[in-house]
Amino acid sequence: MTDENSELLVRHDNSITHVTLNRPAARNALTFEMYESLAALCGRAGTADDPDNIKVIVISGAGDKAFAAGTDISKFTDFTSVEDGLAYEHKMESVIQQIETCRVPVIAALHGAVTGGGLVIATAAHLRLASRSAIAGMPIARTLGNCLAVANLRRLVALFGESRVAHMILTAELLDADALLASGFVHELLDDKPALIARATEIATRMTAMAPLTIAASLEGLRRLRHDAPLPDDRDLITEIYQSTDFAEGVSAFLDKRTPAWQGR
Repeated sequence: MTDENSELLVRHDNSITHVTLNRPAARNALTFEMYESLAALCGRAGTADDPDNIKVIVISGAGDKAFAAGTDISKFTDFTSVEDGLAYEHKMESVIQQIETCRVPVIAALHGAVTGGGLVIATAAHLRLASRSAIAGMPIARTLGNCLAVANLRRLVALFGESRVAHMILTAELLDADALLASGFVHELLDDKPALIARATEIATRMTAMAPLTIAASLEGLRRLRHDAPLPDDRDLITEIYQSTDFAEGVSAFLDKRTPAWQGR
C-alpha cells in the first residue's frame, strides 16, 4: 500500500503504474531520492525482475500548480567543487536514460508548470498529454544561472527544434498549452486535470493490449535515431557554470526569494 506522505506515490492498477510526484507545496521539485526511485521503477518495468507486470507508466504531479518545477534547489547548497557539478549532471543523465530506455511506454501527464528538470523528464517520456493550464520552459538564465548538459539540449531540440529551444532558454519565456500543442511537444490538450488523468489512463489501457515486443523495439528504435550521432564533450561548460560566482548567487537568491545579482563570473 502506498504511503500517501511519500514524495513519490506509486499505484499499480491492472498493469498500469501511476506515479505521482508528491511535493505540491514545493511545486513538486524533485529530491535526489525521488529521481532515483523513478529511475529504478523505469529500469525494472517490463523486465523479468518486474513483480508488478507493468505495461505502461503514467507520471503526473500532485496538486494544481505544477507537474514539476525541476530539482530541489536546496540540494545545490552542498556543492563545493567542480566535481560536484559534474557528478550531478552524471547522476541526472543516468536517471533520464532510465526513463528514456524504459521497455514500457512512459506517459507524462502535464498540468501546471513544467520547468527545469520537470521539462527534461517530460522530454524523456514517450508520450505527452497536457491540460490547458500547462506552461513549460527552461528559465535557468533568469532563476538559477546553471546550464543544461548537451544531452538534454539534444533531447529538447529533437522535440521543439533548435530555434524554439534557443528562444526558450535565452528569453526564459514559458510556452503555454497551445504553443506546446502546436510545437508537437504534446499530443493532446485536455480541459482540466481530471480529464487529463482520465485520458492518460485511457491511452495507457489501450497500450496494455498491444504487442509488448513491438512496443519495446519501437521505443528503442526511436531512441537510437535520436541519439545516433555522438555527443560533443560538455565538461568544460558544466565546470565553468557550476564553479561560477553566478551559480552560487543564483542558488542563494532562489532560496532567499530575491532577484539574483548576476556578475558574469
